[in-house]
Amino acid sequence: MPEPLTVGVEEEFFVVDAQDRRPRNDTTALLDAVHRLPGGRDSYSAELRTCMLESRTGICHTLDQVRGELRELRAGLVQAARQTGSRVVAAATLAQTDWRTQKFVEHPRNHFILDRYAYMARTHVMCACQVHVGVADRDTAIQVANRVRPWLPVLHALAASSPFWMGEDTGFASYRGTVWENWPTGGMPPAFSSYDDYGKRMAVLVNTGTIHDIGQVYWDVRPGTNYQTVEFRPADSCTTVDDTVLQAGLCRALVQHALGEIERGIVAPELSHEMLRAAKWRAARYGLTADLLDPVEGELAPAKEMLDRLLRVTEPALEQAGDLDEVTELVERKKIEGTSAERQRAVLAGGGTFTDVVDLLARQTAEP
Repeated sequence: MPEPLTVGVEEEFFVVDAQDRRPRNDTTALLDAVHRLPGGRDSYSAELRTCMLESRTGICHTLDQVRGELRELRAGLVQAARQTGSRVVAAATLAQTDWRTQKFVEHPRNHFILDRYAYMARTHVMCACQVHVGVADRDTAIQVANRVRPWLPVLHALAASSPFWMGEDTGFASYRGTVWENWPTGGMPPAFSSYDDYGKRMAVLVNTGTIHDIGQVYWDVRPGTNYQTVEFRPADSCTTVDDTVLQAGLCRALVQHALGEIERGIVAPELSHEMLRAAKWRAARYGLTADLLDPVEGELAPAKEMLDRLLRVTEPALEQAGDLDEVTELVERKKIEGTSAERQRAVLAGGGTFTDVVDLLARQTAEP
């Protein structure tokens, strides 16, 4: 039996003031503190905005290893935040965030983003989670990326954590998911025939100034820019460690499933771009609270049924990796507990405030 595919995770966090719970505009002291931790400079970095930070696991071989590294990275951030009068929050948006007062990290690439994308960039204050799964080469990464696209909306729905924006309920489970569709290389990707095809098309985007470099391909799945990986990007910042582990387990299983289909010569289904976008839109709008669109069958199905379909498709791969019991348990729990977006709305429905929502998110972010 082959070794399980390697997996790595990047998580983005908001840093808020411990007193008023509003995003901080200077996280230099916090970043300096975590950089002093063993391996800190390789594990933590600044993000687009000064109120955000990112953590990165190493290359992991098991979900237990993923979970352990996520816990350690979050614990380091939480402890350093306490020492600097801050709290760390894993969610894609915060109601208290006002994009007009949030600063950008000084970097030439960020200046390009601001100049080229104008209002879209100025208003972009959102956090995400990315999962990288190792594959043999970049052509394989392209073939796998083509095949996993039908399941990206389900992964997106599972991770929905951005119902609020600028002090309002957007009506969406993932407002972030709708915003990314406006970027020239955001949202649901097209299919590519090979990595050479991908490279040529991306070169046109770079040469025409549409993007600064190939790292500005923000599609929900793409070949890794620095490593031979398939990079999954549909997930909002995952509030709990369990949410992130679930994303990692399902992404790895989808890659393994796709590799099996490629090896057996199974032809990938023809997928219309409008159907994929519609499926993503429904996932962003409703999360797990309404029917989702199956882009292969072209039909609506209850969200829980779509989760069951995903489990059936990935079951052999999950079993091969030793992840079946854990991922199944996490999915069943998600059916009962709902998404982060649902939990956030429940706070307000119970008479709480947006400050109470941040307190809930901070507690769940810090839970092991």
